[in-house]
Amino acid sequence: MNDELTIRRVEVSFVSPPPAQVIERARGVSDVEIDGRVVRCLVCGSFQPFLEALRGHEVVSFESKPEPHGDNDSRPKRFSDQ
Repeated sequence: MNDELTIRRVEVSFVSPPPAQVIERARGVSDVEIDGRVVRCLVCGSFQPFLEALRGHEVVSFESKPEPHGDNDSRPKRFSDQ
């Protein structure tokens, strides 16, 4: 197995307001952005803590894309930019 932790950029849309505070506290989750009923964030390593944070909240859509290594551009990226 690869020794490097996988980092993924995630976008999740909810039926109702997302559990923002629970998501922000989940292990491995960073760069959390809330836009109405949409959450964008980075997940490093296992998805399990992130998925547990979503429990009990109806998800409409879920996207996950690998975060490029060595990305020196510090500007926030939206999924439409990638």
